[in-house]
Amino acid sequence: MVGIVGYGVYVPRFRIKVEEIARVWNRNPNAIKSGLGISEKSLPGTDEDTATISVEAARNAVRHAGVNPVDIGAVFVGSESHPYAVKPTSTIVAEAIEATPVMTAADTEFACKAGTAAIQMCMGLVGANMIKYGLAIGADTAQGRPGDALEYTAGAGGAAFIIGKGDVIAEIEDTFSFTTDTPDFWRRDLEHFPQHGSKFTGEPAYFRHLTEAAKGMMEKSKTTPNDFDHVVFHQPNEKFPLRAAKILNIPAEKLKHSLVVSRIGNTYSGASMVGLASVLDVAKAGQKILVVSYGSGAGSDAFVIKVTPKIEEKRNRIVPFEYYAKNKEYVDYAVYLKHRKTIVGMTSG
Repeated sequence: MVGIVGYGVYVPRFRIKVEEIARVWNRNPNAIKSGLGISEKSLPGTDEDTATISVEAARNAVRHAGVNPVDIGAVFVGSESHPYAVKPTSTIVAEAIEATPVMTAADTEFACKAGTAAIQMCMGLVGANMIKYGLAIGADTAQGRPGDALEYTAGAGGAAFIIGKGDVIAEIEDTFSFTTDTPDFWRRDLEHFPQHGSKFTGEPAYFRHLTEAAKGMMEKSKTTPNDFDHVVFHQPNEKFPLRAAKILNIPAEKLKHSLVVSRIGNTYSGASMVGLASVLDVAKAGQKILVVSYGSGAGSDAFVIKVTPKIEEKRNRIVPFEYYAKNKEYVDYAVYLKHRKTIVGMTSG
């Protein structure tokens, strides 16, 4: 059975509170916090980007898996904030973890589900015995135009998963996707910030695709919400996944360990993958996990995952999500703009 051999996360230590952003734009912070379910978000340091975040997450994953990096035959990095328009992030990661030369490496892009698409690609290559291990990463330094609603939620972080057949901590029992051409969120070439369809991003975009993927996955795998101990949904804010759970008759309690958005913001391609990593940090052998990502444009990838006893054997090698959640440093709005390189005319230093 193809499954997760190891995983790793990385979240930059810098944070900005909703109150600080609201202060600048003369908004009511309590209304924003209650409306989005977010109190603060992560942001990259001045020397951090999707490549550095991916490298740190990948190193944690290799350490946790206990594999030799040269046995990793494929490296895929999913993101919508790759540092280069033409030059892959995946080769930087492969070189940094000493996995080169790899059989194949590529960057994937499908808004916030580019990382889960990378997992599916690794599953296919491993399942076909073309590679021993595949590395799938979802990471972003998410963009939000100053003053836009996205500015309160767009965070930074990512997660890496090593996919293989032997020594797995969690079997990926099945996967299912639901995809249509629904343009709810987009960024054209050379534009710095994305645009979105406001309420249109909820329905018919997020809720239709995520719930249809979840229903399709449960029908295909002959499961019901009662069969799952943990549920992980894409989390652009805290309210959306909780509402989706209600639509699907899934108790909110099952999302408890995966909902990290209120503490670090929406990490876009990393959102559902960091949520899954947070669940695996506490999951027990025999437990089942339903994971459903969402990417604007629009589509969702769903997975049924069963935890194996191997998870306890490797538990002491995990760098848990909580480590990064608690290791933080707050900045004001001016420093935030510097970190996000949003000030016109500033250098990269």
